[in-house]
Amino acid sequence: MQDLGTLITVTKKLAEELDGWITAAGLPKSSDVRGVIAPHAGYSYSGRAAAYAFGNIDPTNISRVFLLGPSHHYYTPKCALSTATVYKTPIGDLPIDLEGELRFIEELKATGKFELMNLRVDEAEHSMEMHLPYLVKVFEGHPVKVVPILVGALGAENEAMYGKLLAKYIDDPQNFFSVSSDFCHWGSRFNYIHYDKKYGAIHKSIEALDKMGMDIIETGDADAFKEYLSEYDNTICGRHPISVFLHMLRNSSTRIKIKFLRYEQSSQCKTTRDSSVSYASAAAKVDA
Repeated sequence: MQDLGTLITVTKKLAEELDGWITAAGLPKSSDVRGVIAPHAGYSYSGRAAAYAFGNIDPTNISRVFLLGPSHHYYTPKCALSTATVYKTPIGDLPIDLEGELRFIEELKATGKFELMNLRVDEAEHSMEMHLPYLVKVFEGHPVKVVPILVGALGAENEAMYGKLLAKYIDDPQNFFSVSSDFCHWGSRFNYIHYDKKYGAIHKSIEALDKMGMDIIETGDADAFKEYLSEYDNTICGRHPISVFLHMLRNSSTRIKIKFLRYEQSSQCKTTRDSSVSYASAAAKVDA
């Protein structure tokens, strides 16, 4: 059993780290921010970058957070809903939206388009898990429920279908979307070593490749993003959640634009023996 003193120390350190990163990002909170794209690696790698997403959130009027995370271990050609009742973190818990007048999990289930993921699949998946402590921290003192959606290996038609289905929820300012993705996983251990020598160092080539994708995401063009992925096969693990989100924005009645605010790499690759993962954070904001 873990020593209670150690647990308290770890909890305190996590809360302090999150506060520190959010403060360092120095972003103004805005009620116009309806969603974020944020990384999901361990906080020693991507915690600082993620603050540039979560630091934008004004929690005042938000009562529900939809989590869109890629599936790393479980294969499904659909999206899957959680069967848990609460997500627990060391610094606080987030109840899943199962009760009350507007039970969104039930509403989504009723469409017949979603699978249910069992607890084993849910607990093994880190893509949504790594967003939870940040959400607990940002929504401190503001009751909020979560609607976790595991996004499977969707084809283009299903990405568009889920985007249309979920679009109405982003029109409601009480709802918020947290989209989980890391960017390029580069190196032989990831079976991906795309290198365009015109950029010089390998890490500069990776950055150019990622930023090409980020620029396309900012346009909101889901089809162009699909073409980019088809051409370069960039190992963006949250490609399907991002694509669903782009289709949502295309089909929503609110004009919302995505803007990337931070880009980092876990290390700077200089030779083909090196490896790295890229992290990018964005805010999706109502465009007046």
